[in-house]
This record gives sequence, structure tokens and C-alpha cells, in this order.
Amino acid sequence: MRVGVISDWINGGNYAGIANYVYHLLKELININRESIYLINYEENESTAEYNKIIIYNPFKRISKTILWYLYLGTQSNHLKRLDIIHNPTQGSTFFRFKQKYILTVHDITVFIVPKEHPVYRILFGKLLFPRTLKTADKIITDSNSTKKDLINYFNIPEEKIKVIFLGVDEKFKPLDKEEINEVKQRYNLNFPFILYVGTLEPRKNIPTLIKAFYKLKKKNIEHKLVITGKKGWKYKKIFETIDKLNLQKNVTFTGYVSDEDLPALYNTADLFVYPSLYEGFGFPPLEAMACGTPVITSNTSSLPEVVGDAGIMVNPYDVDGLADAMHEVLTNDGLREDMIKKGLERAKMFSWEKCARETLRVYEEVYNER
Repeated sequence: MRVGVISDWINGGNYAGIANYVYHLLKELININRESIYLINYEENESTAEYNKIIIYNPFKRISKTILWYLYLGTQSNHLKRLDIIHNPTQGSTFFRFKQKYILTVHDITVFIVPKEHPVYRILFGKLLFPRTLKTADKIITDSNSTKKDLINYFNIPEEKIKVIFLGVDEKFKPLDKEEINEVKQRYNLNFPFILYVGTLEPRKNIPTLIKAFYKLKKKNIEHKLVITGKKGWKYKKIFETIDKLNLQKNVTFTGYVSDEDLPALYNTADLFVYPSLYEGFGFPPLEAMACGTPVITSNTSSLPEVVGDAGIMVNPYDVDGLADAMHEVLTNDGLREDMIKKGLERAKMFSWEKCARETLRVYEEVYNER
């Protein structure tokens, strides 16, 4: 059995979101069964130099690194003929049917569920190409039962065609000693108690609601500041407008993008992690925070309850007062905090990349044996 895994998302480093999934999945797949795994890419990558790979030239690289290449890839079955199975772990639209067995991982369908939170071009490509790509797949993997239900409801995908495989959390996300934590605190000038958010600055992440809830929290004489970590996405100006309107400039700190090396210590430093996202296919940050021993408050929507379980507090992401009350309760109730920390650490142990990879390999074998 030879499986080609589309791997272009790991080309640039700075792994987050889907790239984080692709990187860790490939790493574990190759640890378990190196001979069977081939990377499909349009360029060489130093970090994967020793891996089996198939390079498919990208004639559209100057226009788009990925979107048009995925469509082109769907026409290149002859160049992939040594493979038995192709796995697309990025859900990029390939549109055309491969001659090989085809497995598609779908992380979310936010362009259909919350279209207002996406640029027009993304919605257009999604509606034109994604439904056809779903039809060409022999098997679909999702990160959560929530996404599985969305696929069934929006596209009438047969339930038996979908396999749910939870993602993992990197082992570096764990409780750290004070020395490691203090180094990062000094580096980012975070010498004060704070509430943490980690994620891209974009509408779907619902950051203005977090800021409004934080404003109400400050009215209750809580000394904590709010630290927002992540790179700017699109339509992020409302975040800064909300801060200006509420006069919170001195109480909200933006770190920008934080490296993978520093992120575990940042979680460890925070007294509370809050993630009021409107929709997630999985949601890495709450899981990473729990693994670091940080209490988590998140939304009661989409896949987030599947990740957090009973280890965190879940609120309606549109409920500003409810979010403010939950933050106040965690920050002022030591018994609750300790219980959340303990449960979060245990909950995080349920998610591992090795388990994710082994379950993915079983899907490969099932599809291979159906030939």
C-alpha cells in the first residue's frame, strides 16, 4: 500500500491550524510506516528531505501557491500512478476525480455556515468547487462529530462515508517550571496577571465580544489585563475600534504572532484562557491551554464541547454578560480553578497525534482493501 499525502501546507513553517495538523500527522505516519507514505508537493522541503515524495510542478505559483495548484493536481493522476491512495489533509478543492482512491479530510465548512466571516473569493471558490470535491472522495475524515453532522446536513453525505478522527496536542504543551515561564514573561513584558486569548484576529473568532465581556469584568475590580496573541487576519479593525470605544488601551496587550517555542510558556503564565469563537472544526487553543494546566472558558458551539468536555466552562458566544460572569467566577473561586486545572490536564491526555495517525492508517487500509 502506497499513500500519497498532499503536504504543501508545511512548506512555510510557523505551523498553525491546518498546517499544524498536516505536520504532526505526517510526522507520526512516517514514524509508524515510513515505507508506505509519500509526500505530494510542488517544492522540496528541507525538513522532509529523507521522506518519500512526489513533486508535481506548480505552473500557477506566481498567482496562487495552493488554490489553482489543487485544481491542477486533480488532472495529474498519471504522475501519481505509483500510488494506491491519495490523501488530501487540507480540504483544498481538487474538483477532478483521481484514478487512485481518494481520501479527503474536512476540518470545517465555515464558508457555508458563517459566510459573512469570510472574504468573497473564499466563499466563491468554496461554493463552486467544494461540493464536487466531496463527491470525488471515496472516504472523508473529519476532526469532530460537529463537522460530520454539518457535512450530512449541508451536502447529504452518507454517514458511513465519514470517519471522525480527533486531532492531537503536541507534547510541548504541558505545565512548565517557573524559570521557563519567567523567561517568556520578560520577553513579552507580561509582568502582570492576565487573561489570554490565542488565535487569528478575524471576525469568526469573536474577539470584540471577548473585549466587551472583559470591560464588564474590569467594572468588578478585577486586576487582570487581557492579552491577545495571534497574527492579523482580515476585518480585524473592529477589534481595535472596540478597545478604543471602551477606553481599554492600557488594559489590553497584543503580542502579535508568538512562536511555537514560546506559546506553551504563555499558556502557563495566564490565569485563564478564553476562546469565544463562533465556529471551529476542532479548536487547538483550548486543548493546548488545558494541556498546560490553564483553566478554559470557551463557546458552547460547533466542535468546542467535544474538545473541552466537562473540563472547561462553555458559554453562548454572543452572551457578553454570561462570559463576563464566567471569567469572574474562575478568577475569584480558587476551588473552581483547581478543579478545572485538574480536569483539563486529564482531558488533554485523551488527544494524541500518535492515536490520530494510527486511526488514519486504519482508514487507509480500509479504503485500500475495498479496491
